[in-house]
Amino acid sequence: MQNKIICLGIESTAHTLGVGIVESNGNILANIRDSYIPPYGKGIHPAEAARHHALKMKETIQKALKQAGIKLKDVNLIAFAQGPGMGPCLRTGAVAARTLALTLNKPLVGVNHLVAHIELGKLVTGATDPVVLIVSGGTTALATLTGNRYRILGETLDIAIGNCFDRFAREVGLHDPKHPWPGPMFDKVASKGTKYIELPYIVKGMDLSFSGLLTAALKKVKEGYKVEDVAYSLQETALAMITEVTERALAHTGKNELLLTGGFTRNMRLQNMLKTMVKDRDAKLHVTPPEYATDNGVMIAWLGILAYTHGITTKIEDSYVKQRWRIEEVEVTWVKEKQ
Repeated sequence: MQNKIICLGIESTAHTLGVGIVESNGNILANIRDSYIPPYGKGIHPAEAARHHALKMKETIQKALKQAGIKLKDVNLIAFAQGPGMGPCLRTGAVAARTLALTLNKPLVGVNHLVAHIELGKLVTGATDPVVLIVSGGTTALATLTGNRYRILGETLDIAIGNCFDRFAREVGLHDPKHPWPGPMFDKVASKGTKYIELPYIVKGMDLSFSGLLTAALKKVKEGYKVEDVAYSLQETALAMITEVTERALAHTGKNELLLTGGFTRNMRLQNMLKTMVKDRDAKLHVTPPEYATDNGVMIAWLGILAYTHGITTKIEDSYVKQRWRIEEVEVTWVKEKQ
């Protein structure tokens, strides 16, 4: 196998189309994103997001190649997010990846989106054997390497934390024209809250439930409580729930590293709660930088390299998408569990 491999990775699991280019030594050459933004107050429509990705695919790939300073012929490997995610969006990325692999006569690797979050987080933060907290609009889960697979220690039983806060913001009419997504406005309003209002605290073993909490918070607004106080209370309750199960995960595994990744990583209140918790446990918090924590093509390219250099490729006939591809189903051949 050649000394240096250049991989082009395509991320298209949801609203973000990402193209990343990475070398096998971990050098990141390009990270280009173009996101579908739905009309305010509306969620992501999979077909519309897929249409956006299809229209922007060629342009995004060209921008990535230009940023990397290479030609398409210089690429040695094509990787794509095979799942989990929204079917139409995944299929758009898969078609583009197949086309490139066949046209260039290069190997193809389909990777798991969540495993990709973990491996890129480890690469850019230096974490070695962490408990991983993945938080985003679509995912809230705790995982760690056990044997040759990442195992889920706990997860949301319904909606994810990002989706919970976004839906609250939309329902109560929080809107900032400068931000297409309601998250930043929610954070701003929650920071102005001064009174904690008791809300349901729903932790079931190591799992979490946010839908009932969201319903209760919206009910409090209808009852006349100040939006700022309800938002503050919703944030404090939900993030305390996440911090509790994360601390138990560290205690259960005996590990002294926590890796935080996913689009919700930028929430500073969560970061501060986790910093306090890991300090008390004499552990270390690794926070993935925003440009690599949100969905991106770099994570797909990097996992593609890890898989390929350990003997894993995807045949064209096996490159169908896996909308509900669980993280535990992926055999991790490229890392060894710390003894």
